[in-house]
Amino acid sequence: MKPAARLGALCLALCCLGGARGLWRSDSHEWHKLIMVHHWPATVCKEVKNHCKDPPDYWTIHGLWPDKSEGCNRSWHFNPEEIKDLLPDMKIYWPDLLHPSPNRSLHLWKHEWEKHGTCAAQLEALNSQKKYFGKSLDLSKELALNSTLQKLGITPSTYYQISDIKDALVSVYGVVPKVQCLPKQGGEQVQLLAQIEVCFSKDLQLQNCMDPGEPAPRGPEARPAASLGLEVCKDGVLFYPALNKTNH
Repeated sequence: MKPAARLGALCLALCCLGGARGLWRSDSHEWHKLIMVHHWPATVCKEVKNHCKDPPDYWTIHGLWPDKSEGCNRSWHFNPEEIKDLLPDMKIYWPDLLHPSPNRSLHLWKHEWEKHGTCAAQLEALNSQKKYFGKSLDLSKELALNSTLQKLGITPSTYYQISDIKDALVSVYGVVPKVQCLPKQGGEQVQLLAQIEVCFSKDLQLQNCMDPGEPAPRGPEARPAASLGLEVCKDGVLFYPALNKTNH
């Protein structure tokens, strides 16, 4: 092979090798922690009104999100075949509450992989679709949020001080979570408990989402784009609503 042709072949090989993963190696996609997000169907369904169909009455996974990057590799498309072994658990613990079509959960999982999973894939432990969704399920099961809240005596149809919920979760997990609410609207007198975020370091160890005593953020930071109109709960009272299945 002539030197010029050999050089061209080498360049082509390097481009192919770097293509799939190179996009998320740029500084613009650097992130520092993972956010394990669970949401409460009763509140989510109240926010989106008639879009829910047969929502479960337990906390479900919303996603596993790197904290400072999104959509790191737009060419790395979601492939449900890669997670077929996980589907029984995915349908239970990670259902799509917002899209009532027969394959509704595929919409959510595709969104979560392409927006968040392609960034989380910087970690070897999460660098495939099966690893990303499988580890998300594992972390959710380790946190056991539903049984943890029950053991702490935090149950639906009850008013709580937001500080009491955060302190109770700190007593179990040893780190400070972030708790999000649906703000007061319409006839509601108080904010509604909606979402709980527990954070992990890049080596998948629990870490604070917010520093102890850190005030709740205000402005755009308090209302992230993926939050369905949710915001970090304001200090004071919130209501933990029960699921009213007659409305869905």
